Amino acid sequence: MKKIVILILHFVVIFTILIVIGCLPEEEETGRSDIFTGELERNVQIKVLENDIARELGYLDELLDAFNEEYAEYGIEAVDANLSENTNLVDDGPYGEGPDVLYQANDNLMKYVDGRHLLPLPITEIDEYEGIGENAWKAYERDGQIYGVPVNVQEPLLFYRKDLIPSNWETEWDDNQNGVPDMIESWPAMYKFSKMLAEDGDPDTFGYMKSYEQPYFSMGYLYSYGGYIFGDDNKDTSDIGISAENAYLGASVIRQQATLMDQRAVDGTITSIAYQQLAEGNFFATATTPDVTNMFITALEGEGLDPDQCLGVATLPKLPANGDLTDEDAELIDSISMGGVHGYAISAYTEYPNACLAFVNFATQYEILQLRNEMLGIVPARTELAEQLGGINKDVVEDLNNGNIRVMPSNSELTSVWKAVTTLFTDMAADAFREAGSSNPPKYDSLDKIKARVEQANKEVIDALTTLG
Repeated sequence: MKKIVILILHFVVIFTILIVIGCLPEEEETGRSDIFTGELERNVQIKVLENDIARELGYLDELLDAFNEEYAEYGIEAVDANLSENTNLVDDGPYGEGPDVLYQANDNLMKYVDGRHLLPLPITEIDEYEGIGENAWKAYERDGQIYGVPVNVQEPLLFYRKDLIPSNWETEWDDNQNGVPDMIESWPAMYKFSKMLAEDGDPDTFGYMKSYEQPYFSMGYLYSYGGYIFGDDNKDTSDIGISAENAYLGASVIRQQATLMDQRAVDGTITSIAYQQLAEGNFFATATTPDVTNMFITALEGEGLDPDQCLGVATLPKLPANGDLTDEDAELIDSISMGGVHGYAISAYTEYPNACLAFVNFATQYEILQLRNEMLGIVPARTELAEQLGGINKDVVEDLNNGNIRVMPSNSELTSVWKAVTTLFTDMAADAFREAGSSNPPKYDSLDKIKARVEQANKEVIDALTTLG
């Protein structure tokens, strides 16, 4: 026993000496590695993958031209990767065919972390890192490392024709006398307005129109009533909460909304035609993300309309606490949305990491994000820029900071969720068109039946994850 104590003491002494003389490694700073030396590679070309809209509307060309002019003295040239935004880095990266820098949503980027396809980043070398909010950075954090630099915040927003709001709205559509038309701030009021349009005798005019086959836009209904995907802030993939608390009320809201639409709500058609239909006045409102704002503007201009006079954008209306859209006196609760944070990441297969980091630094600076906002309508992740821009930009960033945006999970298990919830949402929408007494009667004409259907979806996710595991 005495020998053991002496041996332990020897180890303690040796360990103490090593600490004093600095021979033990210190904990590595987030993203710090020998790869990012700070010394720019010279006379190189880096391939940049942007989203399709940035390419179509000319933003990518503007960005590349500005960067290339800034870094011409180093011989660094950034070029369009000329790949689809759906390019898979796992397939292309190892063979040198993938991009060096990627711009995508956090869930798309973070799925590459498991296979070490992305480089952890030294975020303190990003000039503007302190201007980006904590919740935005969290979207790219894994095990203490950061793998992406946030650029813009996404959540579903309400796009509507403000010039089609009734002229008497101040007396007839502003019950709380707050200067905001009721249908813009309350889903029960939007339901009432949509019903009025459905009964106006014109079969081509609708109120709120949305396709439900995209779970990104539909999950928020479940979130708002207590549902979630994974537990512990999406870290515990063994805890599935699709049917948690009163999530079934969110599914009921979808079914109610669809009754005032047509079957395009089921098959996804509304998504592709919403810009033009809104411009033509056939749709009063729809919901989509802020990065496509210019698509509405272009469609309105094509109809000879002034977007400043016609296009309204707002955060989603409040929901009835009891889930009943016909109850105009219901207590209202905030709508909680599934959202995302788009950003830049660097491929682990790049030969020019320092040049890539320089590009990311350049592309996320204040003035460049201002340009991105002007050309694409995105909501910048930089808090002070969003506040300066004001309006919907400020509102969206506030939603992220106060928890009304649930950032899409960034773990690979998410792929096992989509099929079950997509089928759930389209099933709810389709039920609005099933007729009693027909060969295809309604399946979910009571809250109990809707609740059972949501619980079924929850079980399907669990089963899918079990099979995957």
